Amino acid sequence: MATKIRLQRGGRKNYAYYSIVIADARAPRDGRFTEKIGTYNPNTNPASVDLNFDRALYWVETGAQPTDTVRNILQKEGVYLMKHLRGGVKKGAFDEAACQQKFDAWKAGKDQKLNSVRENDVKSKKEAAAKELEAEKKVNEAIAKKVADKKAAEAAAKAEAEAAKAAEEAPAAAPAEGEAAPEAAAETPAEA
Repeated sequence: MATKIRLQRGGRKNYAYYSIVIADARAPRDGRFTEKIGTYNPNTNPASVDLNFDRALYWVETGAQPTDTVRNILQKEGVYLMKHLRGGVKKGAFDEAACQQKFDAWKAGKDQKLNSVRENDVKSKKEAAAKELEAEKKVNEAIAKKVADKKAAEAAAKAEAEAAKAAEEAPAAAPAEGEAAPEAAAETPAEA
């Protein structure tokens, strides 16, 4: 049986995620499979992979042929490196402990790179949000200033109108008092 390691599609339209499966080469893409060894979600940054490392290594050493994408995934997860290191152990180039130590050192460096990518992504999102917030604050301040200027102009216009109205009433009241005063003066001599 020609065995392949390949992706089996899942998810909705425009949001695909995949199961990494061991299947007969003649089986359809989303059809019958022998074993599911992991999942692959390319929609995240970086793409998230959940892989049963031991089973993937077993199938690669058994001779299962991965598709191009699965080969890249297995290389990034270190399955092919471990296969290579185990070959060195079988040849006697180094022992199992040295093999595991080399793999752990590689894996630590790989994890550090992935964490830096994630941190940079989070940092850039925070910076973008901060810039957006700052721009929004500037817009809000400009709007608040316009509203304050408009209210001040309305208050000044209202105060000016009241002052003009008071000025109109004051001269009208002053002549009325002036007219009343001569009449009062005219009335007082007549009484005498």
